Amino acid sequence: MWLNRHTLANGLRMVHLQDTSTQMVTLNVLYRVGSRNEDADRTGLAHLLEHLMFGGTPAVPNYDRVAQLACGDNNAFTVYDYTNFYLTLPAANVETGFWLESDRMGGLAFTPESLEVQRKVVMEEFKQHYISPPYGDVLHLISALAYKVHPYRWPTIGLTLDHIAHVSMEEVKDFFFRFYAPNNAILSVVGNLTMEDSVRLAERWFGVVPRRKSVSTLIPQEPTQTEERRMTVCRDVPANVLYMAFPIVSITHPDFHSSDMISDILSAGKSCRLNRHLVEEQHFFTSIDASIIPCLDGGLLLIGGMPAEGVRMEDAEAAVWHELEMLLSEGITEEELEKVKNRFETNFMRERANRQNLAAQLAFYEMLGDAAWANRVVDAYRGVGRELFMRVCRETLRRDRANVLWYMTNEKR
Repeated sequence: MWLNRHTLANGLRMVHLQDTSTQMVTLNVLYRVGSRNEDADRTGLAHLLEHLMFGGTPAVPNYDRVAQLACGDNNAFTVYDYTNFYLTLPAANVETGFWLESDRMGGLAFTPESLEVQRKVVMEEFKQHYISPPYGDVLHLISALAYKVHPYRWPTIGLTLDHIAHVSMEEVKDFFFRFYAPNNAILSVVGNLTMEDSVRLAERWFGVVPRRKSVSTLIPQEPTQTEERRMTVCRDVPANVLYMAFPIVSITHPDFHSSDMISDILSAGKSCRLNRHLVEEQHFFTSIDASIIPCLDGGLLLIGGMPAEGVRMEDAEAAVWHELEMLLSEGITEEELEKVKNRFETNFMRERANRQNLAAQLAFYEMLGDAAWANRVVDAYRGVGRELFMRVCRETLRRDRANVLWYMTNEKR
């Protein structure tokens, strides 16, 4: 995969990959801003700004309408560490894409109407996904349990509904001009467009967006957890659920790949340890899963399971600890490790076969330091041996690093 790079005078970094097998081009703009850049007394701003980026500019009142007229497909997402926008459209209309993305990078309309519309959309999303449904507040509870000083202690939706309900236009403008700047962004261009044309269009449209004075955000780093933390909540939910979270290293740390593989060893597929032992054989759980939240400043390994009818939470948790202790004491086989590596490679390559995903991957790895790392990720996972993997397991799956949440029905059992 041959990559090209170009940096504009205003600081915008561009990564380019030409693909002549298609007549489409994806423009992906990654801004290095997420919920980690928010203040504790005004959270949810990064996610709100994601929505406002579609709310119009002085030149383009309706972004989606213009994109659709150019036969474009677009979307965006916000995570803890960055915000990502993509627009895929025919190569014949690609200049419209450069214009649209540069236009909203230059500045939004910031009308009271636009803010109120997007405020209501975000608040409704908060209610629908985090307040109304059963277990909707799990991420808030786990985050607050695992992080005590870092902004990761609230999800990207925000800490509380009130923060979005009362955010002012001045706060929104300040956040935008601090972070949504060319010198805080990465543009990836993937598709049937030459490097020469990509540079020409980037310089023409993005080159006029002024570099903005960077306002650094002092992000407090989370101290190493040294003792187990526990919480029990009772809610109007249909069944008890056990959640366990363990801190893991940064996505830039050499041990990250091993940390990521722990969740797959535990629960990737029905034949893996937690499901095979605790669901199918011992019937402690009706379902159980493991996953990770990858973050720049250290994420989480999550285990979540619904105990079977009649199983006490104490016994369900003890069963999980037994499985973790068996992993630590007995280790893993080469066959297990190879199975997980094969699964990762298959999923990774399947993702990058989609140009939108590939464009997002390139921007993401460029944010980490080098877009070409996308060519080496599979090798990094392949290079994890049993000894390295087991060392990371021992450093991660510790009782003094555990954050345990018992999410109970109103009738404890």
